[in-house]
Amino acid sequence: MAYFDSASSAPLHPVARQALLASLDEGWADPARLYREGRRARMLLDAAREAAAEAVGCRADELVFTSSGTRAAHSGIAGVLAGRRRVGRHLIVSSVEHSSVLHAAEVHEAGGGTVTRVVVDRSGAVSASSFAEALRPDTALACLQSANHEVGTEQPVAEVAAVCREAGVPLLVDAAQSLGWGRVDGDWSVLTGSAHKWGGPSGVGLLVVRKGVRFAAQGPADERESGRAAGFENIPAIVAAAASLRAVRAEAEAESVRLRELTERIRTRVPTLVPDVEVVGHPERRLPGVVTFSCLYVDGETLLHELDREGFSVSSGSSCTSSTLTPSHVLRAMGVLSEGNVRVSLPAGTAEEDVERFLAVLPGAVAAVREKLGAPTPAAVVREDALVVDALGKRCPIPVIELAKVIADVPAGGTVRVLSDDEAARLDIPAWCEMRGQEYVGEEAAERGSAYVVRRVG
Repeated sequence: MAYFDSASSAPLHPVARQALLASLDEGWADPARLYREGRRARMLLDAAREAAAEAVGCRADELVFTSSGTRAAHSGIAGVLAGRRRVGRHLIVSSVEHSSVLHAAEVHEAGGGTVTRVVVDRSGAVSASSFAEALRPDTALACLQSANHEVGTEQPVAEVAAVCREAGVPLLVDAAQSLGWGRVDGDWSVLTGSAHKWGGPSGVGLLVVRKGVRFAAQGPADERESGRAAGFENIPAIVAAAASLRAVRAEAEAESVRLRELTERIRTRVPTLVPDVEVVGHPERRLPGVVTFSCLYVDGETLLHELDREGFSVSSGSSCTSSTLTPSHVLRAMGVLSEGNVRVSLPAGTAEEDVERFLAVLPGAVAAVREKLGAPTPAAVVREDALVVDALGKRCPIPVIELAKVIADVPAGGTVRVLSDDEAARLDIPAWCEMRGQEYVGEEAAERGSAYVVRRVG
């Protein structure tokens, strides 16, 4: 079995396993106590904090350990917003942030605050100028991920941080995906991370708050972790997290070169092996091990099951997953196809042979799914200048498949109206037009659902 989903959770690094087992015997006591066992636990905790701070590039007293990366994001956002409430209640986030950040923004908005969601381009990247335009006198905080979790695009953190610093606004950076590869550049103010993303154990997050940033921890007061992370510290897991971060950093330079070559191989060859595929995300400014592509006429969840049977664990940003029927917010913001989306994120040590085997298996897996769903075959042109496709009650990608089947049945300049009540169609039909060179006219009201109008270009 080849595990290609390290962006969700990386396999436990051997150094993390060793550190975890070794510290179980020494790190079980309360580090706040003055007796021998407590002092031993405190030494382990302090050493882990020093190691993590060195890797992040901050002072040890600026870093606290939390119960997860999500908790770090929630605490960081809430703490800065509360600390700067006299400035105002305006929050800026990018439209492709991790759900932990967007959920915190929703809570802030529900409580009377205001939120600006900065748009991204088709590669998933923001621009510093967009953040500059979003800044207001009452802006309390801005948030930007260092790299996207679904498509791997790296964000211009240093440029955005400079814009925010000039305006006197702190920038919180979600560095969960990139911290294992190196420090985050720029004059950021707050940073969060998650150990299981770089090969540490789950249940350990990092929250860094630079000196001088106004911060008011929310919730009941707790004396541990500078009052910013309540609860007894999981010292063995913290020690393992810090040890694995140091270990992956030592390997990062050489491993990033190797993984970039493997992902570039996938980016280049998939469109030649599989018809009707678009590789998404920035072609160069991206994480070393992440490559994402969208397949027309394919249901993402079905394709994942097909690949799983072939021995590959990958993930998808598809809307039709077992947990939700709404399109991925990242893919929606980018304006790319939400169905048939496959994210391959290679862990350190991935064998070249596994990548080659994946490339050999993928065309057959996609073809099998398309056959099950009745994907289109070339059709003869008939003398109609307008067609209506009734896809009501059918989930994507079926509306897109039905559109593709009949687009050739109208002459150039003719239109097809696709009736659909699936939210994903609002994203997938324009994305299909972009990929296939057809003109998306727009959305019209319909008795049920919506009518999506497409004009045949040629």
